[in-house]
Amino acid sequence: MLPTWLDVIAGPVLEATQAAAVGELKGEVLREWGSSEVWRLSYGLRSVIVKRGSDAQRGEGAAYRRFVVPLELPAPRLIHSLETDDAVLLVLADVGRVNLEQEPSADGFLAAAELLAGIRSKPVDAPSEFTSRQLLELVRRSPAAPALAERLSTAGVAALDQLHAATAARVVHGDYVPKNLVSDGTRWSVVDWPLAYVAPQLSDLYTLVRDAVAVGHQAEPIVARYVDAAGADPSLVQRQLSVGGIAFVLRALTWVVEEGVRTVPSSREWIEPLLAELDDVVKGLR
Repeated sequence: MLPTWLDVIAGPVLEATQAAAVGELKGEVLREWGSSEVWRLSYGLRSVIVKRGSDAQRGEGAAYRRFVVPLELPAPRLIHSLETDDAVLLVLADVGRVNLEQEPSADGFLAAAELLAGIRSKPVDAPSEFTSRQLLELVRRSPAAPALAERLSTAGVAALDQLHAATAARVVHGDYVPKNLVSDGTRWSVVDWPLAYVAPQLSDLYTLVRDAVAVGHQAEPIVARYVDAAGADPSLVQRQLSVGGIAFVLRALTWVVEEGVRTVPSSREWIEPLLAELDDVVKGLR
């Protein structure tokens, strides 16, 4: 079984795998959503990852051009990209078959914190893409109740403005979760970059800690490993974490209500838990 859209990128796939013809390839579906398909295509010991993204997932090609390639971020090498009227098709190097979701070890989460510190160390020649204006727009589009929306519009904006004054904006992956942290047994790579943007908050560390706690790990060692690897001020990191939580949950909520309910129908069930999480994060602002 192979992707129905393989023909238009067959040349780069065959060159990378050294297969003589498409019929010699073996296909394995890794993800199949309404807005995204991801496959591993292999021939013998050689394999590549091919992706087709529409809607929000179309941004991955641009993220590679803006961030991944020029900053040499720890991501799969881009072999080929093709943009069509309704989607982007990518051929990527295969960076491993095991992710942190499959093997959620404490050492893996600590390694991911160090990896993130390296990503955040890269200066970006671009303004922040999550300012007070963007925050207020997400609040408006979210299903947050009036009282929560009011707290976000006051305390959230104040905290975000203070963060912009205190630290530089850097790359935010936007979906730094265990399934997107892949290892080949030697090194870790970050996959799935369509949601990447520039901002001062630590949404990525927030989601990493959030998922670590969900599987029984402690948050403190992971945050401490990031602080040590980044040489950062612990109090600043805590503020970046709080604002990062607000940014992550607001972006997740607006995606669910505007796209997810259509492309991933089960995401409708995420709305109430996300609203409760957002309320907790806002209450924790320092």
